[in-house]
Amino acid sequence: MSAAALPSASPTLAGRVRDLLQAAIVRGEYAPGSKLKEPELARQYGTSRGPLREAIRGLEARRLVEITPHSGARVARLSVAELLDIYETREVLEGMACRLAAERMTQSSIDALKVLLDSHEAHIAASEGRAYFQREGDDDFHFRIAKASGNGIVAKLLCDDLYHLMRMYRYKFSLRPDRPKAALNEHRRIIDAIAERDGELAEILMRRHVRGVRNSIEQHFGEHEKGEAK
Repeated sequence: MSAAALPSASPTLAGRVRDLLQAAIVRGEYAPGSKLKEPELARQYGTSRGPLREAIRGLEARRLVEITPHSGARVARLSVAELLDIYETREVLEGMACRLAAERMTQSSIDALKVLLDSHEAHIAASEGRAYFQREGDDDFHFRIAKASGNGIVAKLLCDDLYHLMRMYRYKFSLRPDRPKAALNEHRRIIDAIAERDGELAEILMRRHVRGVRNSIEQHFGEHEKGEAK
């Protein structure tokens, strides 16, 4: 990929490389724990080592990369316990965000979120139902709900502190054959509850939605451990 092919979302070359590398990590092109080899990445993204290292440091700040002296950079890897803890926290916070959004979202914002879900449905269809990959920020259903809560602390915790790390694992576990369409339907039920100003129901539905992913993670790693024990 040449530098000319880089997207223009970030104003600097380092920022654009960071965005591309981040998207690749979230999609699983670089597995958790894998080493990021600077010469290969510099050639791939058409950049010198300076902007590349700045991009990697930016990903370290987002907790997607771990840098060790004399060893270099690796894609962050969470323990199963850490990942489950994050999802327990996320379940509570996103449920709260939904309840608050039902009280505070404007009708125009609700309508815009329904349009967003229509675009997500088109993307799922284009992948023949195999994946539900939401671009970050305002194109992400969960990000929009967190911001719509109107609670700055909840929004910061969900959209800044652990957002990108959660996206990486959320994408991985959305690849189950039945998961993309089911997730979209769950999103639609959540926004319908918000549109009805039923905060209690919106919170229940979101918590159930996030808990489903957590259960998938537990099941996945439980089966993996059983396989290793054989």
